[in-house]
Amino acid sequence: MTLWGGCFDKAPDNLLRQFGDSLPFDWRLYEADIAGSCAYAAALHRAELIPLAERDELLSGLRRVEEEFRSGQFSPTSTDEDIHTAVERRLGELVGPVAGKLHTGRSRNDQVSTDLRLYLLGKLAVLEKGLVGLQTALVDKAEEHLDAVMPGYTHLQQAQPVLFSHWLLSFYWKLERDRERLVGVRHRTATLPLGSGALAGCPFPLDRHVLASELGFQTVSQNSIDAVSDRDFCIEFLAWAAQVQLHLSSLAEDVVLWATREFGFLRLDDAYSTGSSLMPQKKNPDVFELVRGKSARMIAHLTSALVMVKGLPSGYNKDLQEDKEPLFDAVDTLELELPLVSQVIASMTVNADRMLVAMDPGMLATDLADYLVGRGVPFREAHHLVGRAVKRAAELGVSVSQLAPAELESIHPALGSNALQSLSFRASVERRSIEGGTATSSVRAQIEQARRRLSQA
Repeated sequence: MTLWGGCFDKAPDNLLRQFGDSLPFDWRLYEADIAGSCAYAAALHRAELIPLAERDELLSGLRRVEEEFRSGQFSPTSTDEDIHTAVERRLGELVGPVAGKLHTGRSRNDQVSTDLRLYLLGKLAVLEKGLVGLQTALVDKAEEHLDAVMPGYTHLQQAQPVLFSHWLLSFYWKLERDRERLVGVRHRTATLPLGSGALAGCPFPLDRHVLASELGFQTVSQNSIDAVSDRDFCIEFLAWAAQVQLHLSSLAEDVVLWATREFGFLRLDDAYSTGSSLMPQKKNPDVFELVRGKSARMIAHLTSALVMVKGLPSGYNKDLQEDKEPLFDAVDTLELELPLVSQVIASMTVNADRMLVAMDPGMLATDLADYLVGRGVPFREAHHLVGRAVKRAAELGVSVSQLAPAELESIHPALGSNALQSLSFRASVERRSIEGGTATSSVRAQIEQARRRLSQA
């Protein structure tokens, strides 16, 4: 069955059909397509375009088609161009000529946009649940290892002592921003294009606001030409998905490093590790390497969508059919990935002793400068003085904390045994009790705030 062709002398060439048909990938829109068609049949009846009996016949037939899809009994034919053709063709086989009335005033242009928006709205709820699950796993693990001190890094060089829980929660807040961004994606996706027709609008008095309400949309589109060509919501979703993936990739990179023998801070559970086909001793963090690698796909999907719409003339163009596969793959990837990463985080073992052993006393240099600041030395001068102490320690092959009091006092009178006695990794952490800092009290406050936010999700 084709939905067009009355003015054509030839049927579409088979190669053209293979090239242009989208049913192999847009079949997953069947629920959205049937939901939209049911609502549209009801709208046609309200507009007195079909009688009640025909509306009920259409609704009954559409429900039967949906059941065939769900049960795996639906059989596509070679003439089904897309999900819309397939549903309408099967509906006609079940209810007869009345099926032809369903498309009154409707175009595949507004239909496909409606379907895609409906599909995405359902998936956004699933993905938000996945985000919340991962955030919960991070908070749980942070609370479990609240007091563990570890080296904090900048430029992959040891920088200052931090709590391991503080590092974990840094990813909670990245994902929290992702959840906030998702609100905007959902809002702009929840605009109903149905009723826009091919581009000029529907000539029949359909109540689009009732349609929107029945389908779960927040509002209706305000311009029919814009409505059928608008793929902003796809691009915005793919940008959001790419941002989430980049946050996951950053988490993955840290875990891959810290699970190495050289670091040994973390150990992944065997259920989430893989082995080598050659080396019997290997336990590889493939899960996080794949998370890192999938960033390329997500960025490519966003780029694909941006290039797809670049320079398109107004109105609907067939180029827009290319919106679905990137979007579907992004959804599928995150729908599987978010709960998987949650489980890996929840099950991994933390080696706090190894973190402590790995810490270089040189990380306390800033605390030593702060000690001088507390005794009236301007910070820039204190920074320079401690730098001299670090250089002298390196010349002697010791750490700053091992310098003799006389060596320190020769640099500045305020530097001496008392200065060194006040320095420790734990003291360094606990001095940073400002809101958002790494002190235990500040991290506890982060956890409490995170729990409150998650309870409202």
